Amino acid sequence: MDSQIAKAHIFAMLDVDGDGAISREEYLTRPDRAAAASGRGSDDPLVAVARSAHERVYASMDANGDGRVTFEEYAAWAGAESFEKVCRPALGSLFDLADTDADGSLDRGEFTRLREALGNPADNAGAAFDALDADGDGRVDRDAYLASIRAYVTEGASGMAEALHTANSR
Repeated sequence: MDSQIAKAHIFAMLDVDGDGAISREEYLTRPDRAAAASGRGSDDPLVAVARSAHERVYASMDANGDGRVTFEEYAAWAGAESFEKVCRPALGSLFDLADTDADGSLDRGEFTRLREALGNPADNAGAAFDALDADGDGRVDRDAYLASIRAYVTEGASGMAEALHTANSR
């Protein structure tokens, strides 16, 4: 899989209503969906951190400032530099919301709830989790999670993405 296919997959997931553009509202509901899935209230300080990080990502993605990110805008924007500058903090904030025991890792349940809240198919969660749980301890740490997403966005491949592709082709 190449990075353009990965970008198209991610764009389709972020374009919740399927109208060909990621609206500000669609994107900025991600922290609230992740918070709700992990049982956190909207007044939780981690939710505020996640919302702020997502505001920065959306402002960065929306090149022309019209409140709609087209695939062309997204594809031109998505890459290693934008990942490091704005995506890593935003995705890390979602991970932190899902990490209900604050131990720096997600168990299978936390991981699955986060994935589902963000629009990933529930039936792929197990394969994705297993790919990231390299040592088999039943936990996925924050660095492995973020590294896998970065590899998928920038290179079109990651252990998690390969596991999902394999699970989908069965």
